[in-house]
Amino acid sequence: MGVKPDHWITRMAREQQMIDPFQETLVRKGEISYGISSYGYDFRVDRKYKVYRQGSSQVLDPKDVRPECFEDFEGDYCVIPGGSFVLAQSVEYFRIPRDVLTLCSGKSSYARCGILVNVTPFEPEWEGHATVSVSNTGPSPVKVYSNEGIAQLIFLEASEVCSISYGDRKGKYQAQKGIVLSKIDE
Repeated sequence: MGVKPDHWITRMAREQQMIDPFQETLVRKGEISYGISSYGYDFRVDRKYKVYRQGSSQVLDPKDVRPECFEDFEGDYCVIPGGSFVLAQSVEYFRIPRDVLTLCSGKSSYARCGILVNVTPFEPEWEGHATVSVSNTGPSPVKVYSNEGIAQLIFLEASEVCSISYGDRKGKYQAQKGIVLSKIDE
């Protein structure tokens, strides 16, 4: 398995629409950077958020997440209270090839403000908008800017194609659009 450089990512984005929309250069002037980087792609967070209702006494159960635990919010930025989190989605829609796995890491500009970004790996043949958990680990509120970079994907190409992909399994988050709460297969 090897990390893929910018020219491979650009080719796959053009030929297979792996990333849509695709930003061929790194945009950074006056913004949290996004677009192609040396060995990855910095993706953006959309304008829609699900903000965790602070003070909610309900237990968050990954097998049965209640929508009423979240408040829908849309804006140019979202303020995350200290010790809380929001769910968001990527601007980009991803189509991962069968011989590729991605790993994701948050942006350093946000990490320096106490923000942790959690996105699970994009498995082979997964596609959709990424649902992103953005947590404020600090005591002070922090702004997250819409349509700007939130995290970086690193693309790993396997030396062999997997025998069963996410698409083959018909994974529960396949082709997701919008912010998708945790769910289990019925």
